[in-house]
Amino acid sequence: MNSKTKKLTTVGMLCAFAYVATVIGRVPLVLFLKYDPKDIIIAISGLIFGSLTSFSVALIVSIIEMFTISENGILGFLMNVISSCSFACTAAFIYKKKRKLSGAIVGLFCGWGCMVLVMLLWNYLITPIYMGYPREVVVELLIPAFLPFNLIKGGLNVAMTMILYKPVITALRHAHLMETNQIKSKTKLNIGLVLIALLIITTCILLILSMKHVF
Repeated sequence: MNSKTKKLTTVGMLCAFAYVATVIGRVPLVLFLKYDPKDIIIAISGLIFGSLTSFSVALIVSIIEMFTISENGILGFLMNVISSCSFACTAAFIYKKKRKLSGAIVGLFCGWGCMVLVMLLWNYLITPIYMGYPREVVVELLIPAFLPFNLIKGGLNVAMTMILYKPVITALRHAHLMETNQIKSKTKLNIGLVLIALLIITTCILLILSMKHVF
């Protein structure tokens, strides 16, 4: 199997995993907002192959989602692509500039911040259209609802990407879908990284619990 075929096979598998994660991993958090873990897979695809691949995976998965399980049509598709790409493509782009553990961490955190800011803007613009909410109501919900939701979503994505990146790389190598020298950065599991990820997850859970008392 040549390198191009391996890459296509791997990207196809990642698309399938991301879609399955969307189907079985949806968790309602607040109002109509639901978390699903597909961006973790999309981010990992970008860290492996680059931001163009993460964009492609986000686009493919969002299209399939639109025609199968989505209730929001083309606008929901648009929001999915924007959210996934603002996180995953940003992380992959920064990591490409510095292919070290520190580059991956900085990229993921920058992707988190970018996604939060971008989605606040797009929720302001699009939510009144596809949810039928008056814009004044959406504005009132930006800080108490949309901001914490996107902080939680981004935090969980960052934490789980940190934890799962190494096992995914290892599995792909064992399946002979990736060469040993394809990833130049160290992929040894870092205990400190896992602790940071667990701290983020714990913080997100506490934020979720606090939001349950508000809404």
